Amino acid sequence: MKPPVLELSGISKRFGDNLANDDISLTLAEGEIVALLGENGAGKTTLMSILFGHYVPDSGKVTVMGEELPPGRPRAAIRAGIGMVHQHFALAPNLTVLENVMTGTESLWSPASNVSAGRRKLIDISERFGLKVDPDARLGDLSVGEQQRVEILKALYNDARILVLDEPTAVLTRIEAEKLFSTLKDMARQGLSLIFISHKLDEVMATADRIVVLRGGRLVAERNAADTSKAELAELMVGRAVTRPVRDAATPGEVVLEAVGVTVRQGGVERLKSVDFRLRAGEVLGIIGVSGNGQATLAQLLSGTAERSAGDLILFGQGIGDLTVADAVERGIGRIPEDRNREGVIGEMAIWENAVLERLPRYSRGGLIDRKAGIAFARKIIEGFDVRGGSPTSRIRLLSGGNMQKLILGRNLIEHPRILLAAQPARGLDEGAVAAVHERILEARRAGTAVLLISEDLDEIMALADRIQAIVGGRLSPPVAADDADARRLGLMMAGEWEQKGSEGKGREMNDAV
Repeated sequence: MKPPVLELSGISKRFGDNLANDDISLTLAEGEIVALLGENGAGKTTLMSILFGHYVPDSGKVTVMGEELPPGRPRAAIRAGIGMVHQHFALAPNLTVLENVMTGTESLWSPASNVSAGRRKLIDISERFGLKVDPDARLGDLSVGEQQRVEILKALYNDARILVLDEPTAVLTRIEAEKLFSTLKDMARQGLSLIFISHKLDEVMATADRIVVLRGGRLVAERNAADTSKAELAELMVGRAVTRPVRDAATPGEVVLEAVGVTVRQGGVERLKSVDFRLRAGEVLGIIGVSGNGQATLAQLLSGTAERSAGDLILFGQGIGDLTVADAVERGIGRIPEDRNREGVIGEMAIWENAVLERLPRYSRGGLIDRKAGIAFARKIIEGFDVRGGSPTSRIRLLSGGNMQKLILGRNLIEHPRILLAAQPARGLDEGAVAAVHERILEARRAGTAVLLISEDLDEIMALADRIQAIVGGRLSPPVAADDADARRLGLMMAGEWEQKGSEGKGREMNDAV
C-alpha cells in the first residue's frame, strides 16, 4: 500500500478548561475523500485549523508526504500542498476573481504582477476541474455557489494536493451542493485527497469513502461509507439514538399577525411584492423558497430592521406602522436570525451580554446594566437549553455554531413569546442539535406561540409546518395545508407553478385547504 499523503498523530488542544482535541490520530490516502463528522463543538474545525497552521497543538504532529510540518505556520502548510476552504469565505468582494485568486501568491518585492500567466493558470485549473468562472467578474456580483468555486480555485492555484473544506454546503442550495460534490469526486479521481467537515448525513454517505467521527474532542469511530448507515452515524455522533420530533395535530387559535399587500423596496428594487399571509396562535406557518427570493427581507420586516413601502401589517388585531427592533421585542415577537454570526450575536461579548442584548431595559438600573441579573438569566438559558462549551462570562465566539443557536433560541423562548420568527433555525447544525431545535419550536407551538418558519430545507418545512407558502421572486403563493402537500407539489410551488398553471380554481383549492 502507498504511504498516506497526510497523517495527524496524537493531536491535543485545550482552550482554558475546554479540551477541544484529545489525542486524535488519523490518515488520508491519495485520491481519498474523508468526511469528518461530529456534533457542533466536537472539535472538527479545531483539528483542521491545527492542520492548516492556524492553531498550535499542545501535543502531537502533522506529517505531509512523509515530512513533518512546523506547527502554527499556514504558509508552510500551503507550501506542503494543503488548501483550506473556509465556511465563511476569506475573499474580497470588491476585487475580481483573478485578483482574489492571485492575492498573496506573488512576492511584495516583484516589480510587477504577472497577470497574464496568472490568468492562463486559473483558466487551466478551472477547465481541468470543471470549476468554470469568469476571471474578470467582480466577486461581489457572484452567487454564493460561484464564490465558493473561487475559494476552491484559490487553493488549487497554490498547487494544493490536499483540500480541506469546512462545512462546504452550509450556505449552498441543494442543487449547488450536488454540483459541488460531483466536482469533488472528479478531483479525487484525478489524484487530489480531500477532507470535508459536515453535519449532513446524506451528503456524507453519498460522497465520502471513509468517515471519521469525533465526539467531545475525541475520535470515537471510523467507518467505510459502504459499511455504515445514517442511523449508526447519528448515534455515533451524539452517543445515543437520535430521533427527530413529530408534529402532532393542533387547533390554531386567533390570527395574531396578518400582512395585506405588503411591498418592500430596497435600493430601488422590490424585494417583497404585494405579500399576503395570516399567522395564527399555536401554529407553524412555513415559508419555503430558494435563497434570494425575498425571505431575508420578510424576516427583516417582521423583526423591525426593514421598512415596508406599501400594504398593511395587522398585529394582534390592530394595524401598525413600521416596527422597530425594540417594538418587536416589547410586543412579544422573538426572532432567530438567518445569520447567527452577523445578526444574532457579537462574538467578543460574553454569553450573558449576548443573552440580554435585545432586552437591555429589563436588565438595567439607573442606566447601568445589572450584571448579576444578566448572568442569572444566561445561566438559566444555558441549563434549560443545554448550551455547552462555556460559562455565562465566556466569550460567545468560543461556542460552536449549534450552541450559539441554542442560546439564541433560549433567550427568545424562555420568556414565552407570542410570535417567533425562525429563519433557517437549523442551518449548519448537527443531527442532535437539529432535533433539539425542532423540539423546542414544536413545544412553543403547543404552548400557543405563533411560529413563522422561514427555511430553504424542504424536509424541515414538511416536518414542522401546519401550513406552507412558497416565496418566489418576492411573491408568496397561496397557502397549502402541510398534510396535503408532498415534495413534488412544494417543488412546483417553489418554481412558481402556482402562478403559471394556477387557475383561479387552483388558488381556491389551496385556500380551501386551510
